[in-house]
Amino acid sequence: MHRFGISIYPEHSTKEKDYEYMRLAASFGFSRIFTCLLSVQKPKEEIISEFGEFVRYAHELGYIVGVDTNPEVFTHLGATPLDLKPFSDMGVDIVRLDGHFSDREDIAITHNAYGILIEFNGSSNAALDLMMERGADSHNMVVCHNFYPQKYTGLSYERFMTFTNKYKAMGLSVSAFVSSNNEKTFGPWEVYEGLPTCELLRGLPIDFQTRFLLATGGIDDILIGNAYATPQELKAMSAVDLSKITIKMEPIAELTEIENKIINHFVHFDRVDTSEYMIRSSITRETYKQVSIPCRPCDQKEFQKGDVLVVNDNLKHYRGELQIVRTCMPNTGERNYVGRIESEELMLLQFLKPEYLFALIPKFKS
Repeated sequence: MHRFGISIYPEHSTKEKDYEYMRLAASFGFSRIFTCLLSVQKPKEEIISEFGEFVRYAHELGYIVGVDTNPEVFTHLGATPLDLKPFSDMGVDIVRLDGHFSDREDIAITHNAYGILIEFNGSSNAALDLMMERGADSHNMVVCHNFYPQKYTGLSYERFMTFTNKYKAMGLSVSAFVSSNNEKTFGPWEVYEGLPTCELLRGLPIDFQTRFLLATGGIDDILIGNAYATPQELKAMSAVDLSKITIKMEPIAELTEIENKIINHFVHFDRVDTSEYMIRSSITRETYKQVSIPCRPCDQKEFQKGDVLVVNDNLKHYRGELQIVRTCMPNTGERNYVGRIESEELMLLQFLKPEYLFALIPKFKS
């Protein structure tokens, strides 16, 4: 099960703005809140009182709330790995450990008496499997990647997947951050260039960032790292199909009704005997094997990576098959050019493994 979340930084905003944003995101189905205690300098009693009120209201709206901490935060609040009462008094559901304690204390904290989930830093090479071998309670363990305020410092895709795959192999839930592109967004620090986990996603549309993380197959919950996302971004993110990989394409204006149906009315999947030249969704062939799909002339001598094609009458045994070009190939007149995968969306093609479900999202529907 996937959940979407927002981030709230009360020390940098007002209660009225935060609560309004929480209500708006809840209306779009968001159900997690990430907040940070690393930069909060108020007295212990004031923090527990103010954050307690904040968490109670979040719970009324249906959120679960996680707070980012480190050993210094624990000391400031009078908490220890053996006693999480200050966090329980605030009502938090998840305590994220941006920094660790000793091995024994990290194990002990997973057995806290309050049932608070302990969230470990997913952007680090932690030996959580060894902790579980030594008695850590895996039922109280989850993982969340870092976000990166400074441009060009986010995780590389390769490193991101190395960490993600490691913790997923342990059976742990893994979360990661996407970033709003709204103006004047903020996080816990005075840096304002977005808060994604993966550097390659910085500045891209939030629905694409979301679809990318989902397509990796390793991320459970997706959180918007900076505040505040626009209503349009919240809506776009909430509309993402969680059941399959979805890729945006720009169809040609001359699409026929049949071609439009082939693109839009089927859940596609590449064949198990996949080709290095193209992704082949053969499911549409059965529907259109007896229906004419005339050849439509195309000036392209070669089809390029990302071109979307439909086999026409000139290759009638395969007529109606939808294909997405992976490797440049000649135009033999047997395939109608019906559109193209948008530039940044090409990154998603790497995730279309044999038999993985996918759908195309036309940017301009005919």
